[in-house]
Amino acid sequence: MDKLKQISAFVDVVEKGSLARAALEQNITPVMLGRRIDALEKRLGVKLMHRTTRHLTLTEQGSVFLDHCRKLLSELEFAEKIVSEGRHKATGHLIVSAPASFGRLHVAPHAPAFVAANPEVQISFNLTDHVVDLVREGYDLAIRIGGVLDPNFVAVKLASNRRVVCGTPEYFERHGIPRTLDDLVQHNCLAFNLQGGQQRGWYFQKDGKPVIIKVHGNLDCNDGELLHRWSSEGIGLAWRSTWEIQSQLASGELITVLDEYALPDYDITAVYMQQRHLPAKVRFFIDALKSIFAQPDYWTQARRKYVLER
Repeated sequence: MDKLKQISAFVDVVEKGSLARAALEQNITPVMLGRRIDALEKRLGVKLMHRTTRHLTLTEQGSVFLDHCRKLLSELEFAEKIVSEGRHKATGHLIVSAPASFGRLHVAPHAPAFVAANPEVQISFNLTDHVVDLVREGYDLAIRIGGVLDPNFVAVKLASNRRVVCGTPEYFERHGIPRTLDDLVQHNCLAFNLQGGQQRGWYFQKDGKPVIIKVHGNLDCNDGELLHRWSSEGIGLAWRSTWEIQSQLASGELITVLDEYALPDYDITAVYMQQRHLPAKVRFFIDALKSIFAQPDYWTQARRKYVLER
């Protein structure tokens, strides 16, 4: 900081033509300004200017040093301007992680409109069901559904979500409706089989306590969209998120059961590293998603639109 003050004092005095005028603009005394220049010359070991009560004249070394100082201060001002604008204007490269199916349905489709509205932003997506390390892997933002939050991160709620057991009316006509959690053993349950996935069981709440029900079925896979398709075809029951099936629930294509045992809301959140000044590119993108998800009928229409467009 002292070096910067000394350099700034030197440039100001040269440009204003006198210590008095430069000191007046900086709202300090000419003596203090003179001391800064004296300290700069002492530190450099050269004489930068000759000063009298009426005139100041740059030395040869002073003229060379002045050009470099002006360039330095100009680049510093430009850097501060760029950083400051980044707080108010979305610019730069935004790197986002999101769950594969959710990102495909509800995040990536909104990117073109966001980029069109913020043309100085470039977005890169990584759609994966693995929980990424935001800091180590260089992500600005992660979209997550439920889960435990690291205290070093901030989570902004984008929308509510629940995990429910669902099936088609035709399936329930053939196999009956499960009334209790124990009834699930009699049904073809289509489970997610990724390591640590639903083959360990489906999670519910009973008498205010979490319970895990081991389920069985003749089909399982590690792809959520395929499980969704199988359940929509009446092959069996699935334990799905409401963000994925809301349009089919609204149309009656799918029906939920055992709702009284469902876990509390499993919120959809935007997660980022705690920081004093959140870049505008991150803040604007979060606000855009929140606004979109809050639109009336969004969740009942988004999936249907996606299916029709494929």
